[in-house]
Amino acid sequence: MPEGLDIDFKSNLNGVISGYAEQVLVCTGRDDWTSRIEDECDGDNLAADLKELFGRGGRYSDPFHNISVINSSFPSSIPPRSELHSTSAYLLPSFKYIPFLPRISFDSVEALAKGFLLPEKLHSAHDGLSPVHRDRLTRKEAYQGLLPGVQDVKDVLVLICGHGGRDARCGIVGPVLRDEFEQKLALRDFDVVTAPVEVNLAFGNTERIGGDVSGKSIARVGLISHIGGHKFAGNVIVYVPPGYEVQGGRPHPLAGCGIWYGRVEPKHVEGLVEETIIRGNVVEDMFRGGIDAKRRILRL
Repeated sequence: MPEGLDIDFKSNLNGVISGYAEQVLVCTGRDDWTSRIEDECDGDNLAADLKELFGRGGRYSDPFHNISVINSSFPSSIPPRSELHSTSAYLLPSFKYIPFLPRISFDSVEALAKGFLLPEKLHSAHDGLSPVHRDRLTRKEAYQGLLPGVQDVKDVLVLICGHGGRDARCGIVGPVLRDEFEQKLALRDFDVVTAPVEVNLAFGNTERIGGDVSGKSIARVGLISHIGGHKFAGNVIVYVPPGYEVQGGRPHPLAGCGIWYGRVEPKHVEGLVEETIIRGNVVEDMFRGGIDAKRRILRL
């Protein structure tokens, strides 16, 4: 590590995460970003659009319903019309994939916010709001139909902070861990996919399109932007999709959850793949916390 940027091996890791109702994973196809991802000036910044709505002072800002917006290295799906510029996003732990968010107007961002990200029911602290205000802050499922090709996520997702533009420690460790996870998952008979998710709109918009004809489990490993705790690099989140099974067909104990780890080194990756992804166990000494399908924070 660079001088003055040591890894913190002394502080307690357990519970060192912030709660969130949804984590929006923007597919940028890039491995690194500026320190503040909302300051990216490439002409297309979905993270900035969402932070404008859900960040402090935003139209849908709600301290009881935190929306975490991060960038990822995953590539966006290719739109059905090549001239249409769109961005893709994962919603976790809803385990939804939004393949096509057209970037020609703000309408698609509003549809994403109103149809998928706002709460279905407001926290009781909002009981004093006017009916109009309460209505503005709650989800409207009708907006979901404005975004075509939405799928259930059935792939294991391994997310590694590689945000070198924010902190050199993650910039150094992240790419190394990505290579290591891809290698070790492949050795455990996973199909490690790096290509964009293929979506055929002719088959409807509720089920996962495609899949591995070999019957292997699919995993995707990506770098992500800042999630807090750079001093604990490498930082890793493992999302296990709902309905996932361990060997023998039994339900995976962590299905539907996101498990956060810190201080992950390449030598730990094989064990994390075996214990957490294959067997469904949490590795205590690297565990930062987790989130389940009901948005409850998991601690040991």
